[in-house]
Amino acid sequence: MPDLATIGYEGTTIDAVVATLRDAKIALLVDVRAVPQSRKPGFSKRQLAAALDEVGIAYVHLQALGTPKPGRDAVRAGHPERMEVIFREHMTSDRSQAELVQAKQLVRERPACLLCFERDHTTCHRSLVAEMIVAETGQPVVHLATP
Repeated sequence: MPDLATIGYEGTTIDAVVATLRDAKIALLVDVRAVPQSRKPGFSKRQLAAALDEVGIAYVHLQALGTPKPGRDAVRAGHPERMEVIFREHMTSDRSQAELVQAKQLVRERPACLLCFERDHTTCHRSLVAEMIVAETGQPVVHLATP
C-alpha cells in the first residue's frame, strides 16, 4: 500500500507544490479544504485541478473533510487545539463520515496527498484527516513541504 502524504501551500507557489508532488510520485491530490478558493494564484479549485492535470495528477475535492469556519478562525487566532475539538465534532456528521470512507478507498489505490493551506501540518486539520485514514489503512504518513 502506498504512503499517504500531506502538503500545505502557505508561503509557496503552485509551481513549487506541483513539482514537490511530482517528485514524491503522487498520483492523486485530495483537497480537504472546506472552501476550495484561495487568494494565492493557482490554488483555487479549477486552477489547481488544471495545473495538476497537466502533469498527470488526478484531483478530487472532499469538502466535508474541511474545517468549519469556527475551526479555521481558531487556527488563525493561534488556537489549533480549539480547531481540533471543532473539527472532531464536525467529523461525526453523516456527510463527513461518507467522505472519509471515500478518502480511505481513494488513498489505498494510488499514492495520494491531502492538501490544505497551513504549511505546518501540526496546526492543520489535514493531520487529523490523515490520522483518521491511517487508523484503518495502516499506511505510513509523509508530510511534504516545498523547498
